[in-house]
Amino acid sequence: MSKIGLFFGPEKGSVHRVAEKVQAAIGDDLVELVSVNDAGASDLEKYDKLIFGISTVGKETWDSEYSNTDWARFFPEIAQADYAGKKVAIFGLGDHITYPGHFVNAMGRLYREIKSATPDAEVVVPVDPSDYEFDDSEALVDGKFVGLPVDEDFEPELTDERVASWAVAVKAAFGL
Repeated sequence: MSKIGLFFGPEKGSVHRVAEKVQAAIGDDLVELVSVNDAGASDLEKYDKLIFGISTVGKETWDSEYSNTDWARFFPEIAQADYAGKKVAIFGLGDHITYPGHFVNAMGRLYREIKSATPDAEVVVPVDPSDYEFDDSEALVDGKFVGLPVDEDFEPELTDERVASWAVAVKAAFGL
């Protein structure tokens, strides 16, 4: 059985901690953590099952002409990869209090990048938004989040339960 590539960034913060929780919930032996800071399109090609972990920073950062984040450097790599025949799951961190109008927008941007690279890419395990408080999100497609939203700033007590439930669904979608 091939490993699952879990691409995450940034390192040493909330996304990294949640990536480790996802890895543990799915199985440490099944998931390989890969920092997007050190990865390229060729690394994505090594896996037929991918998980992406991304954080949403303020809208002003995403809208700026220059952004020096790990993900800003990795997005061009995403566009070069072919996702045909791969299964992709996404989780994203956001802040529903400070940014209720842009909650987990980065998941939506990542989803669009993947779909732009491979229109028939299979992004699995959407999440119902009814258990979340927010005003708007670019991560909503067909009425559901494109992946798992996590708010480590204001709802950290919900993270373990959300990750555990989502991991069960990811394992099923990945045929594990």
